[in-house]
Amino acid sequence: MTTEKLDAFFDEHSEEFRKFDRIERKLSTRPDLHAFLLLDKLAGGNSNIVANADHDAIYLDIDVEKLLEVTTEGDLIELYRCGVVYSDEYESLLMFV
Repeated sequence: MTTEKLDAFFDEHSEEFRKFDRIERKLSTRPDLHAFLLLDKLAGGNSNIVANADHDAIYLDIDVEKLLEVTTEGDLIELYRCGVVYSDEYESLLMFV
């Protein structure tokens, strides 16, 4: 999958957005922490996962291209259930606060 198709993928699964209760094997009882742990497992990294913050969003320091190489559609849906979305404008994953 490419970043261009990521927004469309999330749009196709809009009924899954922030449906954390649908995740069967939770890594945490908190959606944001679950997303951070899953992203770390899938894409790794060596800095803080929160790269920037705006008025109502946090931007995540994740190499999206690398992430898309190793994730399944199930992984992406799980992240979406935690509230993770993709910003075309900033070419970054983000979560609203």
